Amino acid sequence: MVYLLLFGLCLGSFYNVVGLRIPLNQSIIKPRSHCPNCNHTLTSIDLIPVLSYVFLRGKCRRCKAPISPFYPIIELITGLLFMFAPIIMGWSYELIIAWTFISLMVIIFVSDIHYMIIPDKVLLVFAVLFLLERGFLPLSPWWDSVLGAVVGFTLLLIIAVLSKGGMGGGDIKLFAVIGLAVGTKLVLLTFFLATFFGAFFGILGVLTGKVNKGKPMPFGPYIALGALAAYFFGNQIFHWYLSMM
Repeated sequence: MVYLLLFGLCLGSFYNVVGLRIPLNQSIIKPRSHCPNCNHTLTSIDLIPVLSYVFLRGKCRRCKAPISPFYPIIELITGLLFMFAPIIMGWSYELIIAWTFISLMVIIFVSDIHYMIIPDKVLLVFAVLFLLERGFLPLSPWWDSVLGAVVGFTLLLIIAVLSKGGMGGGDIKLFAVIGLAVGTKLVLLTFFLATFFGAFFGILGVLTGKVNKGKPMPFGPYIALGALAAYFFGNQIFHWYLSMM
């Protein structure tokens, strides 16, 4: 489990780069990571996930400018998700899907919260990955992946039309990719949970004065939260709901 945590921490660092650079059409390889304030190229000692932030006390080693805690938080969340995935669902080949799904959600979270953009390039790469993975690890029935993609895309498209642009094109395509990975039932649950989380945190933000009423909010982070909750705990949620009925 420790190895999974460390591996996830390293991937989280990489996903920060992907989520921040791809929406700006920048290379994820060059230039190397650097301080946005003094442009100092970061060395290996500056790039140890989470620990570098702690050792440097959240500041650039050269210019002492503050570093956003967002970076280590994403690294830590990714590491924990990778570690807890087999604890939640057991050791099986489905973990390949789970870790791919976590990777997509983390990247989407980073890109949408910074730019309110869900990059087509990222969605295309993961759509291909899920097509290949579900080819070897199909849902039951196998066509539920295709139906899930259609349902996810159509549902968000209808909402976008009815709301006259209230739903972004990236959200629509993201739900198609989510449906491809998890199937019809869980993509519908993802929509319900994402809407619930979005409404809850949106109202909380307005009440606390952190969000201006009427100001556009990125929906991607709530989709990511809802998708992960649906994927890992969907069966328990459905069982709880049916027991309440």
